[in-house]
Amino acid sequence: MVLADSLRFQKPTNVKPETVSGKCKRQQQNKIEMDNWTSTSTLNNITKQTLTEFGSLTSEQLNWKPNSNTWSIAQNLDHLIVVNETYYPVFASLKAGTYKTPFIAKIGFMVSFFGKTVLKAVQPDRKKKMKTFPIWEPTTSNVIDDILNRFQIHQNELIQKIEAAKGLAEKGVVISSPANRNIVYKLETAFDIIVSHEQRHFEQAKETLQLLKRNTSH
Repeated sequence: MVLADSLRFQKPTNVKPETVSGKCKRQQQNKIEMDNWTSTSTLNNITKQTLTEFGSLTSEQLNWKPNSNTWSIAQNLDHLIVVNETYYPVFASLKAGTYKTPFIAKIGFMVSFFGKTVLKAVQPDRKKKMKTFPIWEPTTSNVIDDILNRFQIHQNELIQKIEAAKGLAEKGVVISSPANRNIVYKLETAFDIIVSHEQRHFEQAKETLQLLKRNTSH
């Protein structure tokens, strides 16, 4: 699940001004990261792993959950689609040149602080559970049967949109979180957040699958 409440209680640490040489190195690193998003096809790998792990499950198994506080495999995948698609209007506005960020987006250390905080919150290790924003909650009912096909189609679409926005990310464009306008981070960080968030929920879905196997083996 995605960071919601913890941002209110954290204070940014001091960030040293970036030197010209440091900025150049950062720009080079940005390009390497961009290449990794496409050439290594991390999102494609997640799609393949998802189909491999869950492709043979029935609708009932995909929607199974051990308790009311745990998401089913299908809900995890539905949640990823819901979250990722909230970025689509942002991508479209950036492409059209009509996107506007709040004043806080002009404060570099705040952009860095929020980016690092959100990215840390969605790491796959899941050492700390986070409450998601209401707009990103998955459906509470059973997810329709074709969730795996929907997820695969969604992933292909998402990859295309990220590739199309590479140039903007390389320029250091800053955006607001789709869930909260005053949470700002760089577009390149948004891509990292999306990828890490998907990895996090893939691991969460695998945990549910293991619980399902234990439940059915008894």
